[in-house]
Amino acid sequence: MALIDFAGFVDDLATASGKAILPFFRTSLSASDKGGRDGRFDPVTEADKAGESAMRHLIKRAFPGHGIVGEEFGAEKADAEYVWVLDPIDGTRAFISGLPTWGTLIGLTRNGRPCYGLMHQPFTGERFFGDCGKASYKGPGGERRLRTRRCASLAEATLSSTSPRLFAQGAERAAFERVEGAARNVRFGFDCYAYCMVAAGHIDVVVEAGLQPYDIVALVPIIEGAGGVVTSWDGGDPAQGGAIVAAGDRRVHEETLKLLAG
Repeated sequence: MALIDFAGFVDDLATASGKAILPFFRTSLSASDKGGRDGRFDPVTEADKAGESAMRHLIKRAFPGHGIVGEEFGAEKADAEYVWVLDPIDGTRAFISGLPTWGTLIGLTRNGRPCYGLMHQPFTGERFFGDCGKASYKGPGGERRLRTRRCASLAEATLSSTSPRLFAQGAERAAFERVEGAARNVRFGFDCYAYCMVAAGHIDVVVEAGLQPYDIVALVPIIEGAGGVVTSWDGGDPAQGGAIVAAGDRRVHEETLKLLAG
């Protein structure tokens, strides 16, 4: 990768995917149902496919030995040392509803560990970057370093999750409700944008379940680079998706894990 300006290349990926996706936003675009968890509506659009195709083309040309795992077109060379993990539109339900709380997720793993991530919101012109060591923001307000905020407990915290319907009825739903009941403020419906708000110091904790790797890999370096922590509900590696907790302050993260465990 030394022969290529890596940060510039990832910027190019974001720009190319944004150019492919934005012409579809707030149009009469129709969505197909891929069939999600428990038979729930899981939309996919031509915008999703166009965005991922644009990124795959550039990656294959620049890094032919790298693997790619994408939401729309599956896995290629998934056992490679470097693997790109792509979600062209994280938040397709928001996208088809005309709401700007979706984003393009571009992640890179090395030997299975997330090492670089970018979330691009082309409509608002915002980009959130992270490499686990640092995280930064670029948008209409300029550029700045991202830092999570201090928060001593859930009683002082803002909690976010895409939807309470992410959690299966029974123990999983009850576990989330324990955390929800302890939080000061709860907001739903923001997909990847909520994780970036953790990195930016506006939200304290995100709790979700049923995620795929392409839903979380790009976000791990952003949150960790801003000083936060991301794990599975049992405190393990989040890179494979599943049930995830992302927090800006380790005290809130630890309290959340205890409540989820019962």
